[in-house]
Amino acid sequence: MFEWLMDDRTRQWRDEVRDFVKSVPRQMILDMDADRIRFPKEFLQEAGRRNLLGCRYPKQWGGRDMDWVSTCVAMEEVGTLGYIFACTFGVGAELVCDAIVLHGTDAQKERYVVPLLKGEIFAAECLTEPRGGSDFFGTTTTAVDKGDHFLLNGQKRFIVGGEGADYFLVYARTDPKAKPHEGITCFIVDRGPGVETAYHYGLMGCRGGGTSRLVFKDVKVPKENVLGRIHGGFEVFKTMMIPERLGTAAMTIGAARPALEIATGYSTRRKAFGKPIQEFQGVSFQVAEAAMLLDASRAMVHATAQAVDRKAPAATVRRMISETKKFVTESCQKVVHHAMQVMGGIGYTTIFPVERIYRDLRLASIWTGTNEIMATIIAHEWYKEYWAMKEARLTRDVEQDAAGADDVEEKVYE
Repeated sequence: MFEWLMDDRTRQWRDEVRDFVKSVPRQMILDMDADRIRFPKEFLQEAGRRNLLGCRYPKQWGGRDMDWVSTCVAMEEVGTLGYIFACTFGVGAELVCDAIVLHGTDAQKERYVVPLLKGEIFAAECLTEPRGGSDFFGTTTTAVDKGDHFLLNGQKRFIVGGEGADYFLVYARTDPKAKPHEGITCFIVDRGPGVETAYHYGLMGCRGGGTSRLVFKDVKVPKENVLGRIHGGFEVFKTMMIPERLGTAAMTIGAARPALEIATGYSTRRKAFGKPIQEFQGVSFQVAEAAMLLDASRAMVHATAQAVDRKAPAATVRRMISETKKFVTESCQKVVHHAMQVMGGIGYTTIFPVERIYRDLRLASIWTGTNEIMATIIAHEWYKEYWAMKEARLTRDVEQDAAGADDVEEKVYE
């Protein structure tokens, strides 16, 4: 995040997170990528001990009463360790906690948020199913009302923290006859009888986060573990899209940043034809574009974080978050591409971490809503915004500012 846009408190917070990031052992990063560590409990425990998890939540529940700008600063810095570190950092403390803080009871916050932000327990969000991820309303996981509890059955896959989490945020259909968006409930499900980690995925990148398929077989979920209201899962889901997608954008910047730094340093030392390769435009222009894309990405994240913090209209926030997630993830993938191109063959080896960063960041435009879904949301919200603006006559009618504007017979639309 830009230094001059931070106040003193945010800058001090950023420095705290940086100190934590510098303390993480190199071997942990290597072991995560090799899947020797299946879930980084020690990493999250230390973050909790330092009170770095969930900074924007009330102090009453273990947060710091900060804001989304501060959260994005933290997510970028943690992302420099590797994308999966930011994923696991954010899934529990930013996604699951966000849902419980916004929609949960005080008893739920005391039981599930407070110890998680201390790093004592861990959580995961269960959204995607084997039959599909983007079709949230098509969930086939069911929860049947049995009086004092619900009986949960179904499967969820690609769950970061599926191995390692102590409890899960699970969406399930509770009214099969209702409209898809009106018959889903969100539950807090403790790991226990009937909760099975059935499969651990071998991933191209982002390893070490316990990404698994979970199976729920006749799991008894007490009524007090309904999050929000029964059949009100869509209300929880809507608010979750902010931390999922804005958090993803911020951490993607952090994960891409080291690739640019490594390529920049390499270009000053590596020589070809008798001079450092930074002196060749074919190299320096790629470094320049990568730096530009990172700065543009930070600007979008900062503006969107400000929009959320200042409670901009919900439709505007939806559009900005979707734009930010799409633009930032695609731009950062280009950043890493440029970095590897600058380094040439050595960048394709394990001598430098650029190849790992390249593998990790391929996830960015897929998870938390594919970028195609983001484009759909952007278009939908923009057209609504356009017509509202036209009907309110808020701006000049620029269509008339053409020499032939009155030649209406030439304006054929059908």
